Amino acid sequence: MSRPTRYRVSHETVYDYGSDVVHSHQLLHLVPRPAPYQQCLEHRIDISPAGYRRRDGIDPFGNPVTRVEFEHPHRRLEVVTDMEVEVYPRPNILASDTIAWERAAFEPSYHGRPPARENLEACRFRHESPYVRVKGMFTEFAEDCFPSGQPVLACAEALMTKLYRELQYAPGATTVATPVTEVLERRCGVCQDFAHLMISCLRSRGLAARYVSGYVRSLVGAAASHAWVAVYAPPFGWLELDPTNDKPAGTDHIAIAWGRDFGDVSPLRGVILGGGTHRLSVSVQVERLEHPQ
Repeated sequence: MSRPTRYRVSHETVYDYGSDVVHSHQLLHLVPRPAPYQQCLEHRIDISPAGYRRRDGIDPFGNPVTRVEFEHPHRRLEVVTDMEVEVYPRPNILASDTIAWERAAFEPSYHGRPPARENLEACRFRHESPYVRVKGMFTEFAEDCFPSGQPVLACAEALMTKLYRELQYAPGATTVATPVTEVLERRCGVCQDFAHLMISCLRSRGLAARYVSGYVRSLVGAAASHAWVAVYAPPFGWLELDPTNDKPAGTDHIAIAWGRDFGDVSPLRGVILGGGTHRLSVSVQVERLEHPQ
C-alpha cells in the first residue's frame, strides 16, 4: 500500500459582536470524519470565552459534531481547531466500469420491495434540500453530459468539467444565501456554489449526490473550508469529484463531514440572543508534513 500523505490543519473562526451576546448555542463540524481513506491522528478544539458547556456526539449523517452553550455575556467568540490527519490514495476506478447513469438513478428507487441497505442510505440524497433544487433548468444545463446509456461516473466527470469551464471562481460574488438558480444564471461563485450546482444537476436526473465539506492543499479553495461532491455509483459506492478544481478527490482532500448540502455540515453555526451586528473572520492553514523516519 502506498504511504499516506500527512497534514496538519489549523482552522480559526472569530466572531466580533457589536453588543453583548447574553446566550448562545453553537454547533461545530470541525472533527474529521472517520473514513476508509483517511485517519485523524490528533485533534484539539480551543474555544473562547471559557466557561461553556460542551457535548460531543454524532449527527444524523454520521459526522462527529460538537455542541457548545454559553450562558454568560460575551462580545467575541473564537474557535480554533488543530488536527493532524493522514490521507491515503483512493482506488483508481475507471469510468467505463461504472453502471449506466439511468440504472444508477433507478436502483435507489422504490420497486415494491425493501431496497438494499446501501441503496436505502442513498435515497436521502436524491431530493431537494434547503440549498439544492430539483428543476428542469438543471436537467437542461447538463443535457450534453448525460448521453443515453453512458457510465454514471463518465457523466458525472463530464458535468464536473463543464462546471469548471463555464463557471468563474469569484470569492465575494455570492453569499451562503445566494440561491443555486441564481448561481446558474450568473455563472460565478465559490466552491460551495460549484458543489450545490453540481448536486442540483445530478439530483434533477434522479441520481443520489451529497455535499462533502473539508480542506484542500495547493488547489483553488485552499484558503478556507472547501466543498466538493460525492455521486452514488453502484457497485463502487460513493465517488467524490471536485468541480472547483476539475479533479477527483484524492490525497489533496481532507474530508470533515458530508450531508445533503452546506446547511447540514457548516463548520460553525448557531443561535444567539443579543450581539447586534457582527464581524466574521476565518483563517485556514493546511501544511503537509514529512513522515517520521
